[in-house]
Amino acid sequence: MNSQKDTLYASPLGDVDGFKFDGSVVDVFPDMIQRSVPGYSAIISAIGLLASRFAHADSVCYDLGCSLGAATLSMRHKISAANCKIIAVDNSTAMLSRCQKIIARDTAPIPVELVCSNIQDIKIQNASVVVLNFTLQFIPLHERNDFIKKIYAGLNPGGLLILSEKLMFIDERQQSLQTEMHHAFKKANGYSDMEISQKRASLENVLIPETFAAHKNRLLQSGFDNTEVWFQYFNFASMIALK
Repeated sequence: MNSQKDTLYASPLGDVDGFKFDGSVVDVFPDMIQRSVPGYSAIISAIGLLASRFAHADSVCYDLGCSLGAATLSMRHKISAANCKIIAVDNSTAMLSRCQKIIARDTAPIPVELVCSNIQDIKIQNASVVVLNFTLQFIPLHERNDFIKKIYAGLNPGGLLILSEKLMFIDERQQSLQTEMHHAFKKANGYSDMEISQKRASLENVLIPETFAAHKNRLLQSGFDNTEVWFQYFNFASMIALK
């Protein structure tokens, strides 16, 4: 489905409301994500490759915070394990409504179940792959430890968690540099200084990033054997954690 150009923050807004995944965002989301998240396409492609490696017969792959289903479709086109299904979850009815139409037009054979829910409320069971693609950062900090423990408990032995997140950095110079380069990336993709500033204001206190060390400690304390960054482009990274 065609995406409209993201101009949500192209005009002065005065008081900027907190970011919401509503209908206006759904209409421009593919354009927004490609122009805002460095390396997004590469991450989506690799999710499919990783799923093809780790998905096994008679198991479930979860896409938690699926938005319009990009990661779901990437997995769906690469998984060959018998009797494997994908459960895709999002709490935005606008996102899921559009996602349903996109999935319906796709012809890959792996079944997909769409669920409208907060991802923290989903029971994870018999999972071979769990994807959190830029979604943990939107969950309140105090809920993240229990949520990751819940995912670990629902993963089968040998299972995989893919965790993609915007990162923050303890070192002030590194934080400043990474932020500057992310803004340069967005400007190179056509966003104005005003758009960047207003979008940043809308995400403040909505998207709460953490350091890689914080993510790694949480994953290890939750029981994962190890975790490593497999992809990073400025302050956006994707990690793999193995059970």
